[in-house]
Amino acid sequence: MSSSRTPTLSIIIPALNEAHSIGVTLDAVSRLSGRVELIVVDGGSDDETCEIARAYGVKVISSERGRGLQMHRGAAVARGDVFWFLHADTIVPEDSLDLIHEALRDEHVVAGNFDVRFDGRLAAARFMTWLYPQLRRLGLCYGDSAIFVRREAYEQVGGFKSFPIFEDLDLLRELKRLGGIVHVPATVVTSSRRFEGRSFPLAFSRWAGLQVLYWLGAKPKTLARLYAPIRRSQASIVTN
Repeated sequence: MSSSRTPTLSIIIPALNEAHSIGVTLDAVSRLSGRVELIVVDGGSDDETCEIARAYGVKVISSERGRGLQMHRGAAVARGDVFWFLHADTIVPEDSLDLIHEALRDEHVVAGNFDVRFDGRLAAARFMTWLYPQLRRLGLCYGDSAIFVRREAYEQVGGFKSFPIFEDLDLLRELKRLGGIVHVPATVVTSSRRFEGRSFPLAFSRWAGLQVLYWLGAKPKTLARLYAPIRRSQASIVTN
């Protein structure tokens, strides 16, 4: 999958204690063909995340904890012309690279993303799968949707910021000033684990409230304090 020559595309995966899911993601990525560099950026896992990633022969680097920080750290060492940011619990279709390259044939396009399907059987997963296309129509796209971006554009806007939440919205907002952001007509499948459980309605309402505050210009430090209860409730869902 990798090459000694400069890869055309670098896949960057932030991870933290993802031993239960990262293997499936890497299985899917390993089926991609083309000149690809794969980087797993670990935020301090204390499980077998790093060992599993290395077993696939991919580059594993360390970073301070935080999705935005980890993705930016991966981009700093990546060699590709295009960066593709995947979550550690996301499965991509085998023709992903062809679709990305086709989307970027248009020189005015600087970035893009995919459809998302959440894999759970409960109502929360079905609701989120329905909700994402509605949000996309409003110009809201999230990291779950496998965002890809030209290196030049990423570097020009300064990349991901170290926000505790909505670092993906911030990046795309900056990128829109440079060019087009396209939607690829294909679906990635991601875990719905953080949405499932009796605490979902409360966590979702808080998340929606934070969205409003973000667009009203709330400071990242303020969002960090407000986001803490959501992170705790999501952790409880994942471990229960």
